[in-house]
Amino acid sequence: MRFSSLGSGSKGNATIVQHNKTVIMVDCGFSGRSAEKKLLQKNIEPSSINAILITHEHKDHTSGIERLSQKYRIPVWTNKGTYKAINQQEFHQINFFSSHNNFSINDMKISPFPVPHDAKEPVQFIFTDGDKKLAVLSDLGKITPHIKQKLNSVDALMLECNHDSSMLEIGKYPRFLKERVGGGLGHLSNKQSAEFLLEIDTSKLTQLVASHISENNNTHKKVKQTVSQTLGCSENWINTVCQNNGIDWLEV
Repeated sequence: MRFSSLGSGSKGNATIVQHNKTVIMVDCGFSGRSAEKKLLQKNIEPSSINAILITHEHKDHTSGIERLSQKYRIPVWTNKGTYKAINQQEFHQINFFSSHNNFSINDMKISPFPVPHDAKEPVQFIFTDGDKKLAVLSDLGKITPHIKQKLNSVDALMLECNHDSSMLEIGKYPRFLKERVGGGLGHLSNKQSAEFLLEIDTSKLTQLVASHISENNNTHKKVKQTVSQTLGCSENWINTVCQNNGIDWLEV
């Protein structure tokens, strides 16, 4: 199993997970044309995608899904809460999952789990090929006990490190937006994410990728410094996803 990102941040998000011939896209917050170009840069034909999973309805995660689904006849998977929030979009095929129950797409098993975010029914996912586990965790304002339990002993983790709290506080955002981003239904700070890693079993973790890094309230250097100092690891061990180019393929 391997994974990649087409880009991550407030201007658009999309993650690709592949095992054998099964290709799954998680969200697509880029325009259809931009997503097509980014996929080809990762050597993925859009027509080879087996499913698009939706984490929540915000535009930076959904704006390109309708076009891709219709043009390439890709089934879309979501929960009913998120579907109701974006029901103005028309997909080639819609499949519903429960936010608490596992489901499978071909040879890949997917485990959704709820997260606290200011959306209708937001979830994130754990993927397994029967051997290794990859967790994708982004767009949440705090870590819950259930999340800690779900993410124990994963082999790879794509983890939101959205903002540096000091940069957010002194930055140009209006007060209401600072409170939204830094609140319990907003986004994880570097410190929150680093401390979360201390609270779960990371003994199997071979790939750590920091995602959804704010271009206004964070830097990739600050992410690496905070996480490495907290974990006592090398900064070079921590991968970061950029907004424009994403990240190249990583093996789980």
